Amino acid sequence: MERIRGGPLAATRDPQLFEQFYRRHVDAVTRFVARRVDDPHTAADLTAEIFLAVLDSADTYRPGLGSETAWLYGIARNVVSSERRRIAREAVRDRRISGRRLLDADDIARLEDKLDAESPGRRALAALAHLPEGERALLELITVDQLTLPEAAAALGIRQVTARVRLHRARKSLRTETDATPGPAPKASLTYASEVSEAIGGES
Repeated sequence: MERIRGGPLAATRDPQLFEQFYRRHVDAVTRFVARRVDDPHTAADLTAEIFLAVLDSADTYRPGLGSETAWLYGIARNVVSSERRRIAREAVRDRRISGRRLLDADDIARLEDKLDAESPGRRALAALAHLPEGERALLELITVDQLTLPEAAAALGIRQVTARVRLHRARKSLRTETDATPGPAPKASLTYASEVSEAIGGES
């Protein structure tokens, strides 16, 4: 049974509770998306898709395994990844325009503000791009999205011990990269890799 009134499962059954759930989390979800895309229309579409996905996935939420936010971030990662795969498969990008929800000037301005605010997060994600998928996904959630290790493990559907192993490997990889790269070559990506390495130095 669901323990939290207004949580994901209850929200799918009651429009008023869903509205409360949406308002409780929409800002965090929008910022999550803004760390991964740089177009306001795409950010709006993905945010809407994430909350639609909540309707299909609400019964997977387990209060004892993590916060609502961590659970939402797990859904959000899947939606964003699916969108990236869809774009990669499309030969004609213009087809995407026809399905977009129209945004007014205020909507675009608000989203552009969020996109600007989250640009450091996008640069940090770029610095992690070379890591294996499992390690990169974990570091994204911990260092960029500010989840705890247990929350990140719950969002990814893995055990905490697995998450700790991945974190250790990622930390070692980032430190090796930043220590071993000589001369003037390391620019922004290595700077962020170094910052990420320092940020996770105390995680366990």
